[in-house]
Amino acid sequence: MLLWFVVTYWIISVAIGLWVALRVHNTADYAAAGHSMPLYVVTATVFATWFGSETVLGIPATFLKEGLHGVVADPFGSSLCLILVGLFFAVPLYRKKLLTIGDFYRHQYGRAVEVMVTICIVISYLGWVAAQIKALGLVFNVVSDDMISKQTGMLVGAATVMIYTLFGGMLSVAITDFIQMIIIMLGMVYIAWDLSGTAGGVGAVVQHAAAAGKFNFWPAPHLADVIGFFAAWITMMLGSIPQQDVFQRVTSSNNERTARNASILGGSLYFLFAFIPMFLAYSATLIDPALVSRYLDTDSQLILPKLILEHSPVFAQVMFFGALLSAIKSCASATLLAPSVTFAENVVRGFYRQMTDDQLLKVMRVVVLVFTVLVTFIAIRSELSIFKMVENAYKITLVAAFVPLAFGVYWKRATPLGGLLSVTFGATVWILCELLTPDAIVPPQLAGLLASLAGMIGGSLAVSRKRLKAA
Repeated sequence: MLLWFVVTYWIISVAIGLWVALRVHNTADYAAAGHSMPLYVVTATVFATWFGSETVLGIPATFLKEGLHGVVADPFGSSLCLILVGLFFAVPLYRKKLLTIGDFYRHQYGRAVEVMVTICIVISYLGWVAAQIKALGLVFNVVSDDMISKQTGMLVGAATVMIYTLFGGMLSVAITDFIQMIIIMLGMVYIAWDLSGTAGGVGAVVQHAAAAGKFNFWPAPHLADVIGFFAAWITMMLGSIPQQDVFQRVTSSNNERTARNASILGGSLYFLFAFIPMFLAYSATLIDPALVSRYLDTDSQLILPKLILEHSPVFAQVMFFGALLSAIKSCASATLLAPSVTFAENVVRGFYRQMTDDQLLKVMRVVVLVFTVLVTFIAIRSELSIFKMVENAYKITLVAAFVPLAFGVYWKRATPLGGLLSVTFGATVWILCELLTPDAIVPPQLAGLLASLAGMIGGSLAVSRKRLKAA
């Protein structure tokens, strides 16, 4: 019965996405939903895009092992990212009326920086999207009681998400995200209410977690621990800001106020609801300690789904897996679309300046297809956990894209040379540190961020001095 529900829900949601796709007529519709989405839809798509597999499966598994200290990157860093976007970036970026985040780098720093940053952004999505595909395989495997293998589940999930994303773009993603946000919220709240009684109440779960030290958040007062904690926090908090999916939600808004408020509301809702899966997973230590022991050191991502299957009635299972599928599907569709759109606009189109809007739309859809095949292959081959795949995704954008974006928006003296050196220094230092000193006191991504900052300031000031001397 549960499997048939999953199949039925999957077919209906894909059909809705394809129906909405009939309204897509140009690249503005496809990449930015026609710049027409109201506050409640944009808020929903901000929330639903970020509330993905790592939130329901990855974060709870990490919380069980490491407590709040282990999830500083997500949800703490990721939710702050969205709030910072709303406070500092949404309005100035919306006013520029750009199609992609890559367009900002071209206007501010030139073609070379545009291509370099776009490639970094596309690479950053590989792990994130692969994590969603991997989670789809896990869900189909669990609900079918191993009748569907994880690999088959990945292939089926990736193909069906790709279909409506390929045809409907941001318009389909926005409408389906709105529906899926409702399902996620209802499902998470209901299953938390259902399992809290079995565990002895919310107070009993919280008290047990506190006694086990799971609420210890801050690092030990040692230099290496403090620096590592700070680096993990800013990796997602700052590295997620220069991302196409974030920019798409800003630019799809119907006005700049919507762009700002939706980012703040979406980030706040994400932070609050991210604690529900953590609560559910920790409830398992009280409800079924043997289950936790069985999976904690082998595949901790299975603890929550197995708990639901073994200790909840069918209706609760339907609510949970409906919410889980909604979370994964909304995140997967958004993260398939974002890198495909920016690669088509900021890399391919640069070589074919005479390309018409219809031709660009076709290129975007072809890139969605190719990107889906690539990330599905990575998902099948990767041994990393869902949480680690997502956490690692933002290192490259942190070191190569954040400083040029922030300084381009807020520092009038930022120059093309500064942007070029910022990207080059940041990416180069990060790669060298990852290869040569991955376990150093200063983590590679933090070293790369500092190098990016030095490149921006040094390159921009050097040009300013030359101009002064020439004058």
